[in-house]
Amino acid sequence: MIKKIKLISALSTVGSWTLASRVLGFLRDILIAAFLGAGPIAEAFLIAFSLPNMFRRFFAEGAFSMAFIPLFSKKLIDKNKARDFAINSFNALGLILIIVTIIAQAFMPLLVYLMASGFVTDDRFDVSVLYARIAFPYIFFISLAALLSGVLNSTGRFAAAAAAPLILNIILIFAIIMASKLGWDIGLTLAYSIPLAGLAQLILVWKAASLSGFRLVPRIPNFNPDLKKLLIIAAPAALAGGVVQVNLLVGRQIASYFDGAIAWLSYADRLYQLPLGVVGIAIGVVLLPDLSRKLQLNDKKGAQDAYNRAYEIAMVFTIPSAIALVIIPNTLVGILFERDLFDSFDTTRTAAAVLVYALGLPAFVLQKVLQPVYFSHGNTKKPFYFAAISMVINVIIALSFIPYFGYLAPAIGTTIAGWSMAILLTYYAREYGDATKFDKKNYRTLPLIIIASLLMGVVIYLLDIFLSETLEQLNLKYLSLIIIISGGVLSYAIIGQSLGAFNLRELKSSLKSQK
Repeated sequence: MIKKIKLISALSTVGSWTLASRVLGFLRDILIAAFLGAGPIAEAFLIAFSLPNMFRRFFAEGAFSMAFIPLFSKKLIDKNKARDFAINSFNALGLILIIVTIIAQAFMPLLVYLMASGFVTDDRFDVSVLYARIAFPYIFFISLAALLSGVLNSTGRFAAAAAAPLILNIILIFAIIMASKLGWDIGLTLAYSIPLAGLAQLILVWKAASLSGFRLVPRIPNFNPDLKKLLIIAAPAALAGGVVQVNLLVGRQIASYFDGAIAWLSYADRLYQLPLGVVGIAIGVVLLPDLSRKLQLNDKKGAQDAYNRAYEIAMVFTIPSAIALVIIPNTLVGILFERDLFDSFDTTRTAAAVLVYALGLPAFVLQKVLQPVYFSHGNTKKPFYFAAISMVINVIIALSFIPYFGYLAPAIGTTIAGWSMAILLTYYAREYGDATKFDKKNYRTLPLIIIASLLMGVVIYLLDIFLSETLEQLNLKYLSLIIIISGGVLSYAIIGQSLGAFNLRELKSSLKSQK
């Protein structure tokens, strides 16, 4: 039986599990920072980990999934046809991933060089190649898990897919603790733990899909018209994914020439990824199958309402998050990461990157809201064109800003390119008519959300100053950070409710009614 997707309830489910995963991800990164700091082993591991993650975004959260979900959602009228299509897609993706993994293993030194040519002159290069070869099979497991997650999300079952990322963080945290206690090489232990975590994630979502009636089993893929259509639609999205990866490559190449910069940018990325993951990814996961189904049923009003509510929810959570990251980055980074091998110098450099990324946070989340509009219409070409334009902007800015901003140049390029992409997606989404038009509620509430967020920013700024002394004390700094965050959340809730930016009672009632 296919469940009807209830937007707020689904966002709550995905967001809650994603928040739990991101919190564990923070704990994981805190431990990595404590045991490895921003030194050569840390940088080697982060490059090795980023390689399968780069291809993961290309396959798992990119081309194949974005093309698969709309087609699969539209086939759910006939469950048998949907199951056959899913099995065929699963096996075709598996075959592609096996080929990619074999090629990557053979050319791993070249891939690491493309990621961080600045490592060639020291031991970081060889260590990165070793770690990357061990970690790379993760792409096989996680990409198949992503397709299975798409099956579950399209049928209105979000919990298992949303919970799966917790496994990665739990296994890596356990690996760090065990390695430190038993005297194992921490970097090597982490590298071996990555594909193990991917296998565990795949098992979880495979079992969940099987229980929901979609048992996907290995077999030779049949390149029938449906699969060919999938590959044709996926091709532009794959090119768009490739463009995004060029942006990442440029950033890491630049960072590799500054000692510690890869670690600083990686830790900063983790911090701004918290709201992006909880809000942006949750919306993208829920909105794409929901829009695809409503368009299949010609429910234009329902599609417009889904888009507007997703946009509204995104801004309610993203704008205050961005402002908080801009105002107190040093406090956040210092409390969360500064200990042992991660010192005050690392804190200052990481905090500067957090501030730059935070300025682009609303744009990154808006992309997650806008891209499903294109994908649900089977349009993967325009997002590719926009991604190509943003790539050019990113490369030009990142390279030209190096003499002035050093390691921050790629972060600045990423932020400006992110806004360019969001603006292009917004402007050309008008061709889909009423589905992407703001309703009266959005026109009224968006300015109020911005005002409430700015006033909240004043509150946390004053709290940060008032608690500056206790933030330096080991036994009080965590409590002080909790007070600052709680004060920001409470003030935003009160101000936003008073201004009419949102209605807490209405939101609470919606959540209850949709459970």
